[in-house]
Amino acid sequence: MALLQSSKTINLPQTIQRALELQRQGNLPQAEQLYSQVLALRPDYFEALHMLGLIKLQQGDAAGALRLMSGALAARPKSPEVLLNCSIVLNALGRTEEALATLDQLLSVKRRSVEAYNNRGAMLEKLGRDDEALESLDRALEIKANHVDTLYNKACVLRKLGRHAEALKSFDRVLVFKPDHAKAYNNRGTALEALGRRAEAIESYDRALAIDPNFVEALNNRANALLNDRRHEEALECYERALAIDPFHAEVLSNRGNALAALGRHSEALASCRRAYGINPNYVNAQWHGALLKLRLGDYAGGWPQYEWRWQRAENAKHRHNFEQPLWLGDGAIDGKTVLLHHEQGFGDTIQMARYAKPLVQRGARVLLGVQPPLKTLFANLGDGIETIGSGEPIPPFDLHCPLMSLPLAFRTELVTIPADIPYLTAPRERIEAWTERLAPRQGLRVGLVCSGNATHRDDHNRSIALARLAPLFDVPGVQFVSLQKDLRGADAQTLADEPRIADIAGDFGDFCDTAAAVALMDLVITVDTSVAHLAGALGKPFWLMLPLCPDWRWLTDREDSPWYPTARLFRQPRVGDWESVIERLAAALAQRAQSAVN
Repeated sequence: MALLQSSKTINLPQTIQRALELQRQGNLPQAEQLYSQVLALRPDYFEALHMLGLIKLQQGDAAGALRLMSGALAARPKSPEVLLNCSIVLNALGRTEEALATLDQLLSVKRRSVEAYNNRGAMLEKLGRDDEALESLDRALEIKANHVDTLYNKACVLRKLGRHAEALKSFDRVLVFKPDHAKAYNNRGTALEALGRRAEAIESYDRALAIDPNFVEALNNRANALLNDRRHEEALECYERALAIDPFHAEVLSNRGNALAALGRHSEALASCRRAYGINPNYVNAQWHGALLKLRLGDYAGGWPQYEWRWQRAENAKHRHNFEQPLWLGDGAIDGKTVLLHHEQGFGDTIQMARYAKPLVQRGARVLLGVQPPLKTLFANLGDGIETIGSGEPIPPFDLHCPLMSLPLAFRTELVTIPADIPYLTAPRERIEAWTERLAPRQGLRVGLVCSGNATHRDDHNRSIALARLAPLFDVPGVQFVSLQKDLRGADAQTLADEPRIADIAGDFGDFCDTAAAVALMDLVITVDTSVAHLAGALGKPFWLMLPLCPDWRWLTDREDSPWYPTARLFRQPRVGDWESVIERLAAALAQRAQSAVN
């Protein structure tokens, strides 16, 4: 053990100078020993308190660093350097508001401190006060326009605010002054991806990885871009590279699950998601994706409870209602109670889950069914004890409430207990009569067609196809085709204009009653996964559903039927993007169906 020298034999300034040299060389233990010797003799020695505080911060002892720096501030209350470092320590301890106050104190002493404004901006961003953060960072850049850290922080805030083009310019400025800034290349890639410039984004991730081959975040982002570009195998390889570096990276594990699911490897995907939320049980995306995989694999007992994680996601949380009345998830008697069921997702989801209204009535409840306005009239005759309310209309008094997509959990639904009392919807007779007059006289098998869903749906690229790709169906003899596609895309509109074998009536549809009436007049509906599929199933109309290799959870896997809709027949892709074989099988089945109708 080293012996302390007496104050008579130690030269304090020389000892401090030697400690500073050791600290600059990275020899922290010896520097720490010398600072401690000084403080043993002079507990209020400013340089020793400050520098030893920095060493403690480097060693991860933020509490110890704060104690020492507080001593340094007591010695020199207006030291800009100590105030700056003290704010960093406070921020490391999670005491961000105090850190901001310390920076404000620094700025009262040194008004043109770039570092103070920069750090202040970073801390405000951490608190979610992004506009204030941007203002502080701009103040820093007014003082020093090419301050790299500030340019980078500003770019990150702009990206967070959705101002991706501005963020890209700021990242590019960073790279002018620091071409080896791997983080700037990585985040530049995310801005490019948000701007739809995916190829450039991947190139930017590659530049980041050329600088730092072990940059896990860049590998993860690159893999995400490849996955979005439907280059699933390449994405999977990139996720594996990231996991070779960090096997316990929850986000990478969760995203890897998405890649495996896209390739139809659902059990492996679930295992990857389980590893992710095993590492971080509060990781929302992993829990959510795990729920979807369980449901897709038919594990309803495990899937429905986990499906409630959707409320932790921003896109779902905005649809959550904070009613004063209790949430009902199946516990407690409902006999004599009024239960409000409220929609939360798309039209198809509402149609699918409306089936639970009747079982609630059978348990003695009165049901208020909140739906999107275009569905209100169609649902008006759902049954006795059920009152339909359109969004935005006054809600009568009620005792309990349940989101529609939570009803399977409330009923503890298993595959064999799905309420499938089909049909549970009927088209109004007057609408059917009106559309009967509009349709051309029947000539053979009458088949309705739907080839695309909502273009803004995140999985639209996976589930929708161009109408022109269904051309092999049009050659099947004995079939009269009718387009039920309400919202036509440009290329599909042109196909309809050029194809006399398809009657186009959907442009005149008003609400879902018109669609339901037209569906009721079909012998068969051929559709992609969209609301018309659910409508046909709820009406009890035969429908053939074209599905991608990785379908929505409700269509399960490896089966041609659906426990949700007994009149469904499922035609699945055998490989990613392989609609050709799906259409070939559809054409063969349709020819057989048309021939049977003739016979």
